[in-house]
Amino acid sequence: MVIKYGGSAMINEQLEACFAEDIVLMQAVGLRPIIVHGGGPQIGDLLERLGISSRFIDGMRVTDSRTMDVVEMVLGASVNKHIVNLIDNAGGSAFGVTGKDGQLIRAKKLAVTKSNLNISEADSEDIGQVGDVESINTSVITMLQENGYVPIVAPIGVGKDGKSYNINADIVAAKIAEVLKAEKLILMTNVAGLLDKSGNILTGLDTPKVDQLIADGTVHGGMLPKIACALKAVKSGVNAAHIIDGRVEHALMLEVFTDEGVGTLLTRKNCSQSEGAFQ
Repeated sequence: MVIKYGGSAMINEQLEACFAEDIVLMQAVGLRPIIVHGGGPQIGDLLERLGISSRFIDGMRVTDSRTMDVVEMVLGASVNKHIVNLIDNAGGSAFGVTGKDGQLIRAKKLAVTKSNLNISEADSEDIGQVGDVESINTSVITMLQENGYVPIVAPIGVGKDGKSYNINADIVAAKIAEVLKAEKLILMTNVAGLLDKSGNILTGLDTPKVDQLIADGTVHGGMLPKIACALKAVKSGVNAAHIIDGRVEHALMLEVFTDEGVGTLLTRKNCSQSEGAFQ
């Protein structure tokens, strides 16, 4: 299973400890977790300390060469190695890589048009070294797993020109899950899950239902790209996608091993269960 790790679960010490324990338990019972992590707040903090301003367009950080250097430093060194240490100290065995290692993530510059950003022609601009996934070198992940490690992946890709690209961690996690035909894609968030228009958590969804929720505007704002990643992964062969509340202690265990779960479950076929006991 591929797990996108980010949000409050990464910056709260108790939640960090719970996450590491969950990963160690998964590894102990024979599951094969792969972790893709974010690090936006940590990047923002270091940029501020260095006096480098942060600019965002529709949630995407404008990434010039100086900002990219900071992204690589924070994600590839600080955050990635911190997660490795958390899991190792909890009794597991983890190995950290960036998408540049072994060309794990081949990237291309994100094609930005006014149709995929909420901007006018006059306001359009180059957002710099922000990338999209072109391909995944699965042999790097397989090698780590065959040697007993949990892969910890920083979402930095490398282009054909050798440039580094900052890629959204949800996109990377979904793509890795897709190419590996993973059993599950789990996206940890700072919300309870996908909510209906009355604020109730929606779960047990199949792909036609999610398409309908996108069409009628139930899925909107920041949840839209996250749901789009999950939907694409499921349509591409991943058995199930979960959007779970990372603010809940042991959220991974509750989602994978209980019927109630802690978020939204999306499957290719209609699911009668309320949530995601491991199937």
